[in-house]
Amino acid sequence: MFLFRRGPARVTPADAHQRARDEGAVLLDVRERAEWTAGHAPGAVHAPFSALLAGAALPRDAEGRSLMVICRSGHRSRQAARLLTERGAEAVDVTGGMNAWAAAGLPVVDGHGNRGSIA
Repeated sequence: MFLFRRGPARVTPADAHQRARDEGAVLLDVRERAEWTAGHAPGAVHAPFSALLAGAALPRDAEGRSLMVICRSGHRSRQAARLLTERGAEAVDVTGGMNAWAAAGLPVVDGHGNRGSIA
């Protein structure tokens, strides 16, 4: 008999946008610094996946809150959501990442608050 380990729950970019706006959930962007600076969702909190893997704590703005984890395409965010869930956080993965976020017409800003792009 095989036991399958179920991955973290998943939400669409539109659902993540609504939960951040209406429920105060945190959109946690786990991309690296250059990706984040080029373009991220307004109000998102940055915590690079490499730092989380190395044992870094969550940024204060994300501690004790529901997390919706996002990266560029969904691969790193799924891993990060699993890692954070194992650490006791309430975390879900945003399907398709920032690529799907931008494709859905949701806002993207750069490090200066101007219109951003997904690197």
